Amino acid sequence: MRNTVSHFKHFIGRKFMDPVVQREIGRLPYEVVKTAEGDVGIRVEYQCEQRTFSPTEMTAMLFTKLKLLAEAALETKVNDVVIGVPSYFDDANRQALLAAATAAGLNVLRLFNETAATALAYGIYKQDLPAPEEPPRNVVFVDVGYSALQVSAVAFNKGKLKVLATTFDENIGGRDFDLVLASHFVEVFKKQYKVDASTNKKAFYKLLSEVEKLKKQMSANSTKLPINIECFMDDKDVSGRLCRAEFEEMAGSILTRMEAVMQQTLKDCGLSLENIHCVELVGGSSRVPAIKLMTEKVFGKVPSTTLNQDEAVARGCALQCAILSPTFKVREFSIQDVQPYAMRLLWKDETGRDGEMEVFPKNHAVPFSKILSFYRRNDFNLSVEYTNKKEGEETFVGSYDIKLPPVTEEAAEKVKVKVRINLHGIFLVASASVSKKEEVVVEEAPMEVDKKTEEAAPAEGKEPPKEEEKTEPQEPTPAKEPARKLISKSVELALESRCHAVSPASLNLLVEGEAAMAAADKLENDRLNAKNNVEEYVYDTRSKLAEELSDYVTEKDSSALSRLLSETEDWLYEDGEDCVKQIYVDKLSELKGLGEPIKERRWEHQNLPKAFESLMSSVQMAHKACQMFREGNDQYSHLDAAEVEKVEKACGERQSYVERQFGALNAITKQQDVPIKVAAVRAELGTFEALVRPILTKPKPKPKAPTPPPPEKTEPEPAPADQAPPTEPAPEAPMDLD
Repeated sequence: MRNTVSHFKHFIGRKFMDPVVQREIGRLPYEVVKTAEGDVGIRVEYQCEQRTFSPTEMTAMLFTKLKLLAEAALETKVNDVVIGVPSYFDDANRQALLAAATAAGLNVLRLFNETAATALAYGIYKQDLPAPEEPPRNVVFVDVGYSALQVSAVAFNKGKLKVLATTFDENIGGRDFDLVLASHFVEVFKKQYKVDASTNKKAFYKLLSEVEKLKKQMSANSTKLPINIECFMDDKDVSGRLCRAEFEEMAGSILTRMEAVMQQTLKDCGLSLENIHCVELVGGSSRVPAIKLMTEKVFGKVPSTTLNQDEAVARGCALQCAILSPTFKVREFSIQDVQPYAMRLLWKDETGRDGEMEVFPKNHAVPFSKILSFYRRNDFNLSVEYTNKKEGEETFVGSYDIKLPPVTEEAAEKVKVKVRINLHGIFLVASASVSKKEEVVVEEAPMEVDKKTEEAAPAEGKEPPKEEEKTEPQEPTPAKEPARKLISKSVELALESRCHAVSPASLNLLVEGEAAMAAADKLENDRLNAKNNVEEYVYDTRSKLAEELSDYVTEKDSSALSRLLSETEDWLYEDGEDCVKQIYVDKLSELKGLGEPIKERRWEHQNLPKAFESLMSSVQMAHKACQMFREGNDQYSHLDAAEVEKVEKACGERQSYVERQFGALNAITKQQDVPIKVAAVRAELGTFEALVRPILTKPKPKPKAPTPPPPEKTEPEPAPADQAPPTEPAPEAPMDLD
């Protein structure tokens, strides 16, 4: 229990003295310490020594495990991901999460707010959303998780969603109901059984596990339900009873806080109850009936549960990842999220007076960029902080030093600063620049000459005029001064930032540390698998030796193998508990040296008759075909007699082979090795079929097409009696060519 780390999401990116951290420490069974830098450290035993890990390192370990699980399920490498984060995560939380993902070898396409992920999972499948030019469909999502409540109002149109507002309480959730129930039964058991579970963390966590089951049962039943725990504390069995009405009365303050969050969402989004189309409940703890009733009371509508309450966020992240990926073709869906915290910019002017402005108000659209103008002669600093954080929580976002080049003029430079909240919801000063006027030479374009103009043709009968020779030298044309022009050129300024981003050096150490631990995990996993293989072989072979292998092993070999199995089993639980992988591999080879020949002998004895049967079946079919050929069967009448003789000879040889080998097999006992292996018989079958099959399956030659009969000669019909037969014309006399 003390070496199992859970709920460290609340620590990532926070300092040890943060109120959230201090509130969480008392609820956890493992040790949380303050590091030299004032950060959170989680102390556990790792590889037989005490180690202190940061929440970022713990998150990287979690991501590495999730990556391995995903790769095993998808049977492909996982590189690009979208990670769902609570909407209340600030810059420090998000920067630490990105560092953890980098350490785990993941490329984060987007840190996706859980509220927007839920909305995407809802909207992308809806076919009846209003057109972009029509009024949107407004949906409220209430996400009641284990440790936090998030409520958002979202406007949907076809192909897009726009988050209108999001509110949250990161300290209300299902565990608060569990703590109320646990506290109740602590008092009951203290009075009834004289045991105080609040003084024993193991007993208290056992109680938390049982009251969570009771809470789920009460969600479906209104009668009194029992709770029974054996060996709860001081070897005592305890029991109690509770009904839903009593539970809801005890949880009244929690429900009131949840109602306040929902009311704030209604106020921030600016929607009337009539303009809300529906309310969707998600989150594992949303199944509590009291939460459903309160949601209906606030929004005036019976909440729906059409989404998968446990997987809505994960599905939304998967869909967003598919949209951002070039591999998958997904319906285009525009997502406009919001920034949950207001941000203000702080600076000092040229006279040293403080200046400030709210650069991004609460529920401002993200991602979003703004360009701010400052008039400065010297370097200056911009600081950014949150304005609506709870008391005691970190408000610092970042500090940026902007370096100006030396100014020669008395007038101040106009500095343009581009600030942005990016796709991850992280604030940054993207760039700073000034406009410099420079004089440049403008090259004049050469005069164009119309080449199509033709010379006038000379008049008819006259010679063209001759060009007069010029004897006087021409004066040189004076050179023109090049034209000059003033243009404005943007010059990027140097930026130095101090923010929550993990430094490159720290990130490299984080990556190396995670890689070393992942490699150690792989080695340990391989070692344990090798050990398990030895243990599994011991138990499997021992059970088979007494049953299915007993007829195929001599008493001497059986005793030797049984003795080796027992010795190996004793060694596994004594000296062989923590050996390196190679020792287990060697032990397994030693066991298989005695065990595998017995298993192989049994297999050969059982499968040889089947192999002989297959060979004889093929021989008999070939022999029958030869007989049909001898009988003049039309099916084989086209075969060549010499080739059929080859088949008959091969049939006789294989039949003699089978009779000889089968007789040798029947002459030995099951405890002796077979005279011939199954593989050899199968090879003989393959050789035989390769010889006879082409001969017996030779296709018949196609019949020749019949020769068409010659055309009959037709006698000329006799002429009628009254008609004279035609006479040939008399040859013409030759022409006289004199």
